[in-house]
Amino acid sequence: MLPLEGITVVALEQAVAAPFASRQLADLGARVIKVERVDGGDFARAYDSAVKGGLGTHFAWLNRSKESVALDVKRPAGRAILGELIAGADVFLQNLAPGAAARMGLSAAELRAADPRLIVIDMSGYGSGGPYRDKRAYDMLVQAEAGLISVTGTPETPVKAGSPLADIAAGMYAFSGALAALVRRGTTGEGAAIEVSMFDAVAEWMGQALYTTLYTGAPPARTALGHPVIAPYDAYPTADGADVVIGVQNDRGWAALAAGVLDRPDLVDDPEYATNQARVRNRAEVDALVAAVTSATPREELLRRLDAAGVPNATLNDGHGLAAHPQLAGRDRWREVGSPVGALRAVLPPITFAGAEARMDPIPALGEHTGAVLAGLGYGAEAIARLRADGTVA
Repeated sequence: MLPLEGITVVALEQAVAAPFASRQLADLGARVIKVERVDGGDFARAYDSAVKGGLGTHFAWLNRSKESVALDVKRPAGRAILGELIAGADVFLQNLAPGAAARMGLSAAELRAADPRLIVIDMSGYGSGGPYRDKRAYDMLVQAEAGLISVTGTPETPVKAGSPLADIAAGMYAFSGALAALVRRGTTGEGAAIEVSMFDAVAEWMGQALYTTLYTGAPPARTALGHPVIAPYDAYPTADGADVVIGVQNDRGWAALAAGVLDRPDLVDDPEYATNQARVRNRAEVDALVAAVTSATPREELLRRLDAAGVPNATLNDGHGLAAHPQLAGRDRWREVGSPVGALRAVLPPITFAGAEARMDPIPALGEHTGAVLAGLGYGAEAIARLRADGTVA
């Protein structure tokens, strides 16, 4: 039995942050009813059509194991249906535009006045107060506003993170907040009103950079693949053209690298290199010493020597490298998931319960479950047909 079986989540969601939170709840067994617009649904469905020529990659990633109900919540009949769904839920999650949920009578205060056991999670870009409350927020914009872009990239060029980290961070906190609230409700009987903003999430993830700025007076410099306060910590070339990342975390690691891989035991106690702070001061010289050896060594041999010496390392993979990674295959992490465009490969989520594999049910078509969900609320076939005919549901 998965730990969230018996829990029902109603998600009025779109894009990435909230769908990522609710999908993780579904992974662990919760029933997730995804409420989508009747005119196209979650707009992430159409960000692209790269999945077998018909399904958006973001949508495929974030929406397996959910039930799709296409509902016009701007109509009174649609809001009434949504109210019925929420009345039977344990968790209500939404990431509409700022203030939109409250204008529909879906504020946490109103919903919890009707059902004190309900857990309401409101997700937004900047939170419910402050001067940025109503500011539009997308992943790249929040990465910029919270400073993440300023510490990512080369010394010459800041860049955003390649994955939507602001969305992912907020989704993780909404997911963990829901779990914490369910635990507390099991003890006290009380639900919760939870607020998660993308900006707050990234501000937390900027911790080291923020503390560096606060207590040195200067933000950390961008160092591309390097680390601003650790050396050697970077990607280094090999004889066959592939880069290998080497990360020495402490002086013991430097000793292992110098003696066991560089064949330079004299560097272990050299005052110019013996301590991390000295190596950071002399970063260019350190990187040149390491690269001189790595560039003359084929990748597989270099990896073997690094592993034998106990020096942390990694191959600089791209998407192809990840898809073919022997660790995923060796731990049986791949599954097939159904979808409107056919069976898709998907990786098991990282939370692994012994004896209870994560749920990997199909990705729904828009409105695929509307009829069944309405029937479960007591609507008859004629009533459902009328609602379809007038555009309240699809």
